[in-house]
Amino acid sequence: MRTTISLLLALVLGASAPVACHAAQRVAVGATFSRIFEQDANGQWQGLGVDVLRVLAARAGDTVVFRLYPWPRAQAMVERAQADILIGPYKSPDRLKRFAFIDHPFYRDRMVFYARRDTAPAWRGDLSTLRRSKIAAVRGWHYGAQFDLARPQLDISEVPQLENGLQMLALGRVELMASNERNSTGLIDALHLGQSLIVLCPDITQLDGYLAFPRDPQFSAVRDRYSALFTEMVRSGELARLGARNGVLVPSGDGAPRQSSTCSDPHRP
Repeated sequence: MRTTISLLLALVLGASAPVACHAAQRVAVGATFSRIFEQDANGQWQGLGVDVLRVLAARAGDTVVFRLYPWPRAQAMVERAQADILIGPYKSPDRLKRFAFIDHPFYRDRMVFYARRDTAPAWRGDLSTLRRSKIAAVRGWHYGAQFDLARPQLDISEVPQLENGLQMLALGRVELMASNERNSTGLIDALHLGQSLIVLCPDITQLDGYLAFPRDPQFSAVRDRYSALFTEMVRSGELARLGARNGVLVPSGDGAPRQSSTCSDPHRP
């Protein structure tokens, strides 16, 4: 009798014990980032972030579901461990305290200023020269260390969406719109502002985008697993191929910045 009871207890305890390796459903969240994370007219997910995560999840034995939110909310969900993965954040001192980034970035952005073609202020790369210029910036976006350092001296109006800032710029309510070229190009075309707005050179900076997990210790193992799998994608050239397919710039092996081929300087002949 005692042997039977012991066997039954062992079976019950074994059934309730956590399994070391098992498939999990990962919830990946983010905001609409052109060619990185977006839905088409039919509701299908697309972009480099989607392609990368589907590969990683499959190789980890997981499934992945995607959810679209305003950028501040998406960040808060991952910070609070209400979602597994944040798609596309740049690193910043504040975010390093809030998220556990994987080891390598999966795309690179050119952070640039947009201006009206006929009234563009002089821009040579020194933010201190823009103290009298009205600048729009998207709330919750990171524009690099130098921009953060200069913020207290700049006249910045934060807008909830990039579209709002571009429209303000076109209407003359601000003189500059700080953005990234990847997100802005298609939106400017959709708003029919291509003839009135230009992107200025040089770039404000260039920033790399990552996948990030909650800092909660329970996510450490999955972060390490996905990071290792992603490192394999980088080394094999698979990331570069996916980037080319999506029309997204991926970090070069030497880390050298690349200047925008479409930037303009209206003050030079």
